[in-house]
Amino acid sequence: MVVRRWGCIYASASLLLAFCSAAPALDYQIQANIRYDHYPETVLDILQPSAPSLADRPGVIVIHGGGWVQGNKELMLEEYCLPFVRRGMVVANVEYRLASSAPAPAAVNDVLKAAQWFQDHAARYKVDRNRILATGSSAGGHLALMTAMAPASADLGPSIKIAAVIDFFGIADVADQLAGPNRQSYAVAWIPDQPDRMELARRLSPITYVRKGLPPILVLHGDADPTVPYQQSVALVKALKNSGDDAELIMVPGGKHDFTAAQMEQLWPQIFQWLKKRKISS
Repeated sequence: MVVRRWGCIYASASLLLAFCSAAPALDYQIQANIRYDHYPETVLDILQPSAPSLADRPGVIVIHGGGWVQGNKELMLEEYCLPFVRRGMVVANVEYRLASSAPAPAAVNDVLKAAQWFQDHAARYKVDRNRILATGSSAGGHLALMTAMAPASADLGPSIKIAAVIDFFGIADVADQLAGPNRQSYAVAWIPDQPDRMELARRLSPITYVRKGLPPILVLHGDADPTVPYQQSVALVKALKNSGDDAELIMVPGGKHDFTAAQMEQLWPQIFQWLKKRKISS
């Protein structure tokens, strides 16, 4: 069911007229909780501009973070989905199985299936299949990278063409967070102790799949991130450039794990300029 988001809420008949006259209509519509696979968690929302378009629009796969152990797609709406919708793009805001429901590699499997679903249904939403990009923050950044970088030979799910990746402080090296000074409890929960554990972590790490011919990748990371080391992004972008890929790192001075509203306000113009140069958005 398509729900148009309007500035008026039918709280009561007596308040309706006054409220609607004071609040303008919002600028998008949403189709919520569409199933892309058979698990209860495997749903996504489609967000579109309210204004119709004669031409196909760019598409964006948005993936939430939370260390693969928490978080939900609703947390991405205001900060990550709407900036794209307001630039005339169609967003698929994706939910996936967390570690409590299914450990690794389930989250990767799910997101790859969601990406395939979005590409398969592109015509329904007037999305240009050649201009679908992936983005996410933290673990969502990792999953966005995996969507674009994991080859079919990795046997993690469908391999589709992604036009570009915008990675907000994502994990590039999962193994680095399982042991040693950068160990994180969320990574341990996602990949619990098991035979060949570190091999599985490497199989689920974007840094493993660096090779020539990948789509453009923009990484945004704070140099004071206490959760995902900034050096992971430095190493990833360096490896991509050495392979001849189009990769860029925007370092946010003093940036922690999650950017402030003021930092995001400065970053969005740079992001859309980067996309415009690559003819993905206007």
